[in-house]
Amino acid sequence: MSEPIRRHGFTTEVLAWKPWLDVVNLDTATPAQLAAMDEMSAQARSSPYFLLLAHQPEILMQRSIAFNAIMFAPGGMPRAERELGATVESRVNGCVYCASVHAQRFEQLAKRSDVIEQVFTEPSSAGTTAREKAIVAFSVRLGSAPDEIAAEDIRALRQAGLAELEILDLIHSVALFAWANRLMLNLGEPVFPA
Repeated sequence: MSEPIRRHGFTTEVLAWKPWLDVVNLDTATPAQLAAMDEMSAQARSSPYFLLLAHQPEILMQRSIAFNAIMFAPGGMPRAERELGATVESRVNGCVYCASVHAQRFEQLAKRSDVIEQVFTEPSSAGTTAREKAIVAFSVRLGSAPDEIAAEDIRALRQAGLAELEILDLIHSVALFAWANRLMLNLGEPVFPA
């Protein structure tokens, strides 16, 4: 993964994010705001996104608990595949920032970028194996038409080798980013490197 991928406005470059509203000032932040940021990660206090969400510390706390449980829980779907589901959902929703972050995580964990290039180019046909193709197809469908998910969609995942807990993890990952992308897209914008 020497050169960043750039396709259709999406990239694996490290992007900044610029909020459209004022963020919490760390010097005047309440203990609840600081605790909510710390629940997410050690880097949250330097993230404009989390500094913005910290205006509502209880909501940020619940968001962080859900995110950590979905993306980092032991067992179930491998983390790289959870990141793939998040990347696909972010690509489908047009969230350039989230797609970048989660594509980078996939590349770090999977040690490859071929499927990310495919997702950025055309998500509906992406995947390098039957399992990846099923994960991507399900992620696209769940994100774009959740009310149309049917037993056949779950059967396709099972036929591709996903176990029950892996399917549940994929559903959670895609659903989390269906929500997170829409929130982020309404609160600010990605900033590309100079």
